[in-house]
Amino acid sequence: MAAVFLAVGVLGVVVLLLSLVVGEIGELGLGDVDADGPFSVPAVAALLGGMGFGGAAAVSVLPGSLPDAVTALLALAVGLGVAVPLAWGAIRLSRALKDMPTQPTLTRHSLVGAQGVVVSAVPSHGFGEVRLTLAGQQLKFSARSDSPLPTGTPVYVVEALSDTAVEVVSTAPDPLPLPGGDTP
Repeated sequence: MAAVFLAVGVLGVVVLLLSLVVGEIGELGLGDVDADGPFSVPAVAALLGGMGFGGAAAVSVLPGSLPDAVTALLALAVGLGVAVPLAWGAIRLSRALKDMPTQPTLTRHSLVGAQGVVVSAVPSHGFGEVRLTLAGQQLKFSARSDSPLPTGTPVYVVEALSDTAVEVVSTAPDPLPLPGGDTP
């Protein structure tokens, strides 16, 4: 009898693994099926796994002197006692993951307002390079400015010219100190 419960538990694990590899099983040729809640794949897999493994555990600890029908009913009750909280947890977890807030995808318009530093001098009529901190990452962009900017100048992006180029202004105090600490 324990083998039957173990087979049901293994079936639950197989359903869960198939859904992870193949995708939602309920969507195979059924059109627009909204399988959320107790009929979602994670909930069904948790229910089968909990029922099977909980029932198998109950069969292994119950005395052998009990009639088979009583053993089966007790194992079924224990399996349900394990399966229902597991399925409820799977429903809650899958809803929490599905409804998790995320940051919007970064676009070139996300560059406006970013701060950084000049890494290759920016001439007055040409492009240099700046390193900007954006979404916690440091990224390098081509940059132009109305006034020349030496390496090391802190900058602020005022316009995104393209996906890889920006217009910047200096945020350094005037006049910009020289590398030796002197001012011009």
